Amino acid sequence: MTDIRLRGSLRRRWWWAAGAALAAVSTVGMPPVAAANSSTVLSPAAGTPVCQIRDGRLNEISGMAAIGGGFVVVNDGADEEARRRIFFLDADCAVARTVRYPSRPRDTEDLGVGADGTVWVADVGDNDRSRRTVALWRLRPGKDRPVLYRLAYPDGPHDAEALLVAGDGRPVIVTKQGGGAGLYRPAAALRPGATVPLVRVGQVRLPSTRTRNPFSFVGRAVVTGGATAPDGRRVVLRTYADAFEFDVTGGDVVAALTTGAPRVVPLPDEPQGESVTYSRDGRFLLTVSETAGQPPGTRPTILRYALTSAPPPTGSRGDPAPTASRGAGAPARGDRGGATSPAVGAAVAALALLVLGMIMARGAGRAGR
Repeated sequence: MTDIRLRGSLRRRWWWAAGAALAAVSTVGMPPVAAANSSTVLSPAAGTPVCQIRDGRLNEISGMAAIGGGFVVVNDGADEEARRRIFFLDADCAVARTVRYPSRPRDTEDLGVGADGTVWVADVGDNDRSRRTVALWRLRPGKDRPVLYRLAYPDGPHDAEALLVAGDGRPVIVTKQGGGAGLYRPAAALRPGATVPLVRVGQVRLPSTRTRNPFSFVGRAVVTGGATAPDGRRVVLRTYADAFEFDVTGGDVVAALTTGAPRVVPLPDEPQGESVTYSRDGRFLLTVSETAGQPPGTRPTILRYALTSAPPPTGSRGDPAPTASRGAGAPARGDRGGATSPAVGAAVAALALLVLGMIMARGAGRAGR
């Protein structure tokens, strides 16, 4: 994204237009992913509400992580000074404290928390693909001033909205592109005041689904968030429609994403889902949507989804109570088995992004950008 982010309502109209244009394409030659060893098709259920965020500054939440006693979240825009914060929420979703950025961020799109409690904010949005550098902000435990690290792609600008923190503390950026999302990580140690090159370490191809979402096929094609499980043995990527959970062996996140077969957790009908995290005990996925462009009074709500891969309950105080979640780890409604042809998937995804880009370019021109 550029310095001044286009408002959510305008971007939402773009997505609706792109989704409508591609609705017919999305059902041609794109068989959905099926549940392993399952002959029953389950309809995905909506998530269970955890708490509602009522602070008016938080209507475009793009990144979230569960931490001890609550959550940490960021907005994806920088056009309003009051929103340029890292927000810490308590267990009831009330803002407990905020941390300002020492300089103006460009487009903060995701965040993750390392094993040592370090908060990483991914300032990697670039809708116009015009940024010469992207950035990561690092906030160490107990500090009140994040440190900025600049990075540069080796193959030109990319738009990205997902960040994973590997077991060794190294960040991995996942680009927002259909067909095959690129995986990038720093080629050297991060240094304040210097631009460190990124290296492309692979790509991840997600299975197709038919999960209902406001943006039709395009909403199922692009990665909008990511998270690492507290034990480091699983990672998850999400789209506007689904979450895809991968098992990690030996801390190798890249190998998990490039060679593993994910479990699918449908996230049906979320307004504009760009955030995902694991609960502190690793038994649930938690999500939250942007609400800009929604009807007046709509508040962001953190939702909880059960995981079939979750570790057994520990019985410790503060663990969330188990809840039924039809379809967790199962295919979306309408699944009938089969696997998507990579060539067909890539072609359709490319068409989706081409149409979307044309729509966005026209909208940007009309907005005077």
